[in-house]
Order: sequence, then C-alpha cells, then structure tokens
Amino acid sequence: MRFSWFLALRHILYRRWQSVATVLGVAGGVSAITIALSLTNGFTDQLIRATLKATPHIVLVAYDGSDAPPPKDPEITAKTPFLPVKVLLTRRAGAGRRAGTDFATLIGVGQGAPAVYPGLNLEALAPRKVVLGSALAAALGAVPGDTLYALTVGQKRRSFSLAAQFDTGNYVIDAGYAFITLEDAQALLGAEGTVAGWHLRIKDPARAREVARRLVENGPYWAQTWQDLNRTLLEQLALQKRVIGLVLSLILGVAALGIANVLALVVREKQADIALLRVLGASSPQVYAAFALEGLILGAVGIALGNLLGLLAALYLQSHPIAIPGELYFITELPVALEGRDFLNASGVALVAVLLASVFPLLRPLRLKPAEALRD
Repeated sequence: MRFSWFLALRHILYRRWQSVATVLGVAGGVSAITIALSLTNGFTDQLIRATLKATPHIVLVAYDGSDAPPPKDPEITAKTPFLPVKVLLTRRAGAGRRAGTDFATLIGVGQGAPAVYPGLNLEALAPRKVVLGSALAAALGAVPGDTLYALTVGQKRRSFSLAAQFDTGNYVIDAGYAFITLEDAQALLGAEGTVAGWHLRIKDPARAREVARRLVENGPYWAQTWQDLNRTLLEQLALQKRVIGLVLSLILGVAALGIANVLALVVREKQADIALLRVLGASSPQVYAAFALEGLILGAVGIALGNLLGLLAALYLQSHPIAIPGELYFITELPVALEGRDFLNASGVALVAVLLASVFPLLRPLRLKPAEALRD
C-alpha cells in the first residue's frame, strides 16, 4: 500500500497544474452546491417565518357564525375570534400630501389577538383604530394618527385612526392586510354578534394538521392549517431546492470528468512504465490502487476545499444578506441558513462522482499485458 501511495503522490506532483485545476473544479462544484442550498434554506425559512407572523397556525371556520364556541385543546396557546372584511381604504389629501387609495382585507379580531399574532403591534388596537401592514401604509401614504376611511362592497363606510404598523417581511401580507377590532368588523358588515371562526396558535406548528383534526371532530367547524393555506408555496419551495441541487450536481460531473481526463492521460503516457512495474513485480491491484488513490486524493482535497469555501461564503452572506424586491419574492432580503446535511449531501455526491471518474480510466491498465506494452 505504501508503494501505491508513493506512486499516486508522484503522479500528482508531476502534473501539478493539472492537479490544481482538477482540485479547483471539484471545489467549485461543491462550494456552488452548498452556497445555493444554504441560500435556498434561508429563503424558505425566512418566508415561512414571515408568513407565520401574520398567519394563524390553524383557522377554524364556523358552519354557523352565530354558533362558534371557543375551541379547547391542550396544544392551543392562544386564540381569537375573527371576521374578515374586504374594503377600499382611502386617505384624504392634506397639506403637501396627496390622497392615498388601496384595496385591503381588514381582519377583525377579538380578545387574545396579540398572542395569536405576536410582534404585529396589535396591542394598539382599540375601537375605531386600525393597524396596517407597512407596505399598505406606504401605498396609502399614511402615518400613525392619520384618519383612514374604509368602504365595503355593501357601501358601508367607517373611519379609522391609524394606531400602528406591522412588518412581517412578507410583502404580500404587508401590502394587503390590516387589523381592526372584531366589533368594528361586525359594524362594517352589519353582522353584530357574528364571527367567521377562530384563529389559533399552537405549541408546535408542525403538528397543526393533527390538532386541527381533533378540533374538527369535537366542534362545529371545518379547519385549515397554515400548511393548507400555503400548500402551493411550500411545494414550490421543496421542488425548487431539489431542482437546484440536481442542476448544480452537473457541475460536479464536469469536475469529475477533469479527474478522469488527468488519469486517462497519465495511464496513456505511462503505459510503458506500468508494464515495466508489472515486470519488476508490481501486482495489478497495486497499480490499480495507485491510480485510484490519485483520483481519490484529488477529489478529497477538492471536497474539503469546496466545503471550506462554501462555509466561508455562506457565513459572509449570512452577515451581509442580499436585498431583493419584495413585490416579486415576498421577502425583502435573502438570508442564509446553514444545514450540515446539505454539506454532507454535496460531499457525498462529489465523492461518488470522483470514485466513478477514478475507476473507468483504470480499466485499461488492468487489462494491460506487459509484454505487448513493452514491445509497442
């Protein structure tokens, strides 16, 4: 084995520039995969977190709005009744300020809303007060203290004072939603004493479907979980990550071809030397191991370097996130989330590619007959 290691290292040093190029090719492929997957993880995590800030874990919709008793389950940590209203919001022109107009969904919420929607400043809610999404407030040109007017499809009009704003990081939510008290929503719809259902927050969002099934069995509701409300989005994110990983794996395929090319050239140029080694007593497995180790060393160094470069780049992007247009991608910056399994998967794919690239060029020296090689 020591002989095989010696021979492999000699070949690597003999073609040092080709070896460096091969290592850099593998490193580039591994780092590209790890960086892309880390960005994808960050994008997915940030989008889900932003969505859950303004999306209840479970929405219970009552079959009868006048008969919607509070749901009970040990997993529920917060709950509030709700009633949505589609309105046209307007702000009158003022000194040096143009009027503002935009469509919005007003969510009328009752007691417990700040706990269901933590961090959205719903503590400021009061009768005739409204809390707007930051993008919606910007579209209206509204600032706290301004008077806004809500007009429903039934031509009912009601004025509100802007109490506060919220910013989830999800542009779609921030641009289209606002919160008012349940009583104000009922007044706008002329539906006093009626609720649409309940918004719930539970201990573990991942168990939302399980909890929802129990609640539906024990109450006059039908349920939607946050996964149901965002099913298309979650499926697209999962598919996106798989496609990105598959496409970038092709880079590793190209890098592996570089290793195969180096080994093929070495085998072809050193054919007579291989035959001489065989005549002097070197066995076929020793010669095979020497060239296999050469490919494995180049690949291992490339994988290690690629993981290091990917980690450093991901850490840099983690501290300097990339700004993106929220109206296109729902969030305003692209964060990074490092996951060890992504690095392991990238390393595994690269190792398999390297091993395959190291095996095929060695089929010839295994079949080589020393006498024929020396005669040629």
